[in-house]
Amino acid sequence: MDDDFSPPRDFAAFRARLTERAAELPKRLGQIAHFALEQPDEIAFGTAASIAAQAGVQPSTLVRFAQALGYQGFSDLQEVFRGRLRGGMPSYEERIAHLREHAQAASKPGVIFHGFMDAAQQSLQALREKLDPATLDQAVETLAQAGTIHLIGLRRSFPIASCMAYAFGKLSVRSVLIDAVGGLAAEQMGFATKADAVLAISFTPYASETLALARDASAREVPVIAITDSPFSPLAQTASLTLEVAEANFEGFRSLAATFALAMTLAVAVAERRRGG
Repeated sequence: MDDDFSPPRDFAAFRARLTERAAELPKRLGQIAHFALEQPDEIAFGTAASIAAQAGVQPSTLVRFAQALGYQGFSDLQEVFRGRLRGGMPSYEERIAHLREHAQAASKPGVIFHGFMDAAQQSLQALREKLDPATLDQAVETLAQAGTIHLIGLRRSFPIASCMAYAFGKLSVRSVLIDAVGGLAAEQMGFATKADAVLAISFTPYASETLALARDASAREVPVIAITDSPFSPLAQTASLTLEVAEANFEGFRSLAATFALAMTLAVAVAERRRGG
């Protein structure tokens, strides 16, 4: 095998390789790539059959995916995901599983509370480790230079967008919250110009109206910054700049802790940048 295509043996290198090759992957392999980045622990512990079922592909597609990235087979790739969890303290997933095992003897609300706290901590730590400072600086610069910041975050992302609108208002930064009240989202976005910027927020399953509004803004050459959960997100494909946040979940319910931390970082940093800070 060519040395330039030797398979990455640590998760960070694997993720970088996958992001570089995202545009080249066929639809089914892209589907697995998206799942792998969103649910790395499922890849580490699942069987080929269970992972394929969750990703919506055939087990043989997992093998093709691994080989496309330079691995001998899926089990070879799976070792990268298992290595990510080895050593140190038990993972948050293991701690949550431990809490579930003792749910009968403990207060059920207490188990749920600790489960959500652990999921939030995991989300925050993951964002701390993978957020690129240069990308964050570029996002702040783009938003600080905008005449008006148009905030799009519908469905699950609406609390983030509305919180940022509140913060920008208190910080004297001109912004518009696209709330889609009365079905007027397109009309609200129609006022955005090249001198403005759009901050669009959406996570799996992506809000179709958010995607449509972001595509329209991009087509009109309005700078679009995305906060989303994967480089394979359709929102990331539209945006000129992407800030990635993968929130952990407890019992299928996802935290927004890391996204809120990133949102408030942007709001305060943009205000300081506008004041020459």
